[in-house]
Amino acid sequence: MHPLPLDGLVVVSCEQAVAAPLATRHLADLGARVIKVERPGSGDFARAYDRTVRGMSSHFVWLNRSKQSVALDLKDPAAVEKMLRLLERADVFVQNFAPGAADRLGLGATALRARFPRLVTCSISGYGGSGPYRDAKAYDLLIQSEAGLVSITGTEDSPAKAGIPAADIGAGMYAFSGILAALYERERTGVGTEVEVSLFDSLVEWMGYPLYYAGYGGSPPGRTGTSHAAIAPYGTFVTGDGTEVVLSIQNEREWVAFCTDVLRTPGLATDPRFDTGSGRVAERAALQVEIDAVLATLSGEIFLDRLAGARIAHARQRELADVLDHPQLDARGRWTEVDSPVGPLRALQPPITLPGRPARMGRVPDVGEHTDEVLAWLDEQP
Repeated sequence: MHPLPLDGLVVVSCEQAVAAPLATRHLADLGARVIKVERPGSGDFARAYDRTVRGMSSHFVWLNRSKQSVALDLKDPAAVEKMLRLLERADVFVQNFAPGAADRLGLGATALRARFPRLVTCSISGYGGSGPYRDAKAYDLLIQSEAGLVSITGTEDSPAKAGIPAADIGAGMYAFSGILAALYERERTGVGTEVEVSLFDSLVEWMGYPLYYAGYGGSPPGRTGTSHAAIAPYGTFVTGDGTEVVLSIQNEREWVAFCTDVLRTPGLATDPRFDTGSGRVAERAALQVEIDAVLATLSGEIFLDRLAGARIAHARQRELADVLDHPQLDARGRWTEVDSPVGPLRALQPPITLPGRPARMGRVPDVGEHTDEVLAWLDEQP
């Protein structure tokens, strides 16, 4: 079997929750040896978020396969010495301690890179290493609120947070890509660098379109559920038998085809209320009435067949149980298994695929499962 791109790379991570573990799991998927340093006993606090995966946390199982868990109490100077010995052998150090904690432990980026010039350090925080919010609590919901995501999500009557930890995921992915960029630079210079990522900066970046829309348009995009503030028809529509179908009509060709070939009411396409994109948005409520009147006479199967025939962008609005058995995942062999302390668990292959080189899909570790093995490795010759 051909080696994975990051085979031989050693990553040491003092991580918990979502953002840092997501970044390092992607590195592990690509072949890196990820040594996860956890507090003895309880370990990463995400282990206790829930017990839905045969007694294990769904978050932890998702984010921590293919890693080695080492239990160290970093309040003990002897444990910090072991950490420094690990970092001497490492290529990358990732941490998402509270602001200032890494420096107090002697594990701050400046001190480490002075001692280990080739080391790439990655610090993940809530709001960054400076500014008035530096020390503020930074849970995902709080960041979604501060970044404005909650203000544009939900319905007109009720704002809502995203159903996944969007700020954590954004920061984890920027940390992953930032680490890869720093490693590429090290190949040219021989010197590591510091990567800094914050949840707030990551999510504000994702808010780019709404910020431009509000900053230059004078008002924010409306909260429209599954609809779109600037496009119509767009969102969830229901047929006569209750089938929920999501539409996204984004140009005039599709609009005409939708009216003519799907709804089979060609006059709707030239109705002066609806014959421009801006007109359809302005008359969204009236447009909804016209579309609903036709859909009430159609079954989901007929509606979906017509949409496919007219090449109109659409999707089924699926529940999570449906996604678990999604035909696309099944056809492409996206499901596999990983080992864990509670036995084999179903797991998705990572999104980055390398033909002929399957991702590492290793065990989800128990707390401190690899402490003895990793510390013995430190005594071996490099």
